[in-house]
Amino acid sequence: MTKLLIADDEDIIRKGTAKYIKLHNDRFDKIYEAGNGQEAIDCILKYQPDIILLDVQMPLKNGIDVMRETARAGLQPITVILSGYDEFKYAQQALKYGAKEYLLKPVRAGDILECLCRLADQYLEEQELEVTEEIKGQGGQLVRLAQEYIMEHYAENLALADVAETVGISSGYLSTLFHQEMECGFVDYLNMVRIDRACCFLEQNSLKNYEIAYRVGFRDEKYFSKVFKKIKGVTPKEYRSGMR
Repeated sequence: MTKLLIADDEDIIRKGTAKYIKLHNDRFDKIYEAGNGQEAIDCILKYQPDIILLDVQMPLKNGIDVMRETARAGLQPITVILSGYDEFKYAQQALKYGAKEYLLKPVRAGDILECLCRLADQYLEEQELEVTEEIKGQGGQLVRLAQEYIMEHYAENLALADVAETVGISSGYLSTLFHQEMECGFVDYLNMVRIDRACCFLEQNSLKNYEIAYRVGFRDEKYFSKVFKKIKGVTPKEYRSGMR
């Protein structure tokens, strides 16, 4: 949801711009209005709009005051300055406080809308990117939790659904995360963990192959040997002989 504040002391301009934007686009879910600088500050603090169209010359507080005071409060919405005063000092101050655009009156409603829509699109793209990165970060954490559980329970008859339930997500989502984070499937990863552990037993040379297979989670010695050779390139027997 994208929220817009229009702050201008000229009622005709403020209300006309708000009406025009509502009629000609669907990017803004909420459009607030402020008739002076203090109202603008109060509105920003209360509703925290994402984008503001801000007139420089307003009663009580000017546009630069609005930007300065809201920035002190830790709020810096995307700001478009709208002014009839073509003076460099206003543009310089506005840019100092993070203004993205500086439009000079008179300006057509269509040009204002084009500017606001472009900034809204950029804002939404940035928000989507942040969400994607957050999901990726959460995905990595979930996979690490799954790995820890696998390391503790690899010798059991472990299924994807068991691990997914422990982590608190669906089997399908966990499977997708493994492919994204580990570049392999759940079963492939589980088998690698089991085979790595089997190598430790083979190096100790104290257990038979079928005993090792059972201890690392395989219930069939032939399947154990097949998976072992696929991962290590040699059979368990050849691996044991090589260690000797």
